[in-house]
Amino acid sequence: MPEPTTPVRTDTPADALGPTALVLGALSTVGVCVPALFLFPWAVIAGALAVTLGAAGIRYALHGIGRLWTAVAGTVLGAAGFVGTVALIWVLGTS
Repeated sequence: MPEPTTPVRTDTPADALGPTALVLGALSTVGVCVPALFLFPWAVIAGALAVTLGAAGIRYALHGIGRLWTAVAGTVLGAAGFVGTVALIWVLGTS
């Protein structure tokens, strides 16, 4: 008989904070590295959300809910994407 697909009783929405931050951080970093793509306008928003969700994911991971490495990686990528996008906009705006 196949395994049931219902969530485990210990699953919480906080388990998704780290992976969500990782995906948003990767999107933000790609938006900075390849600004010609349509992702550039969304890179600032995705970076800020990745930092916010990653920080919350780190907090919950330290309490035993979720994985720490995904939350840290998402926070770092989100910060790099956010700062890179803001710096790029600032440089282009001053010239």
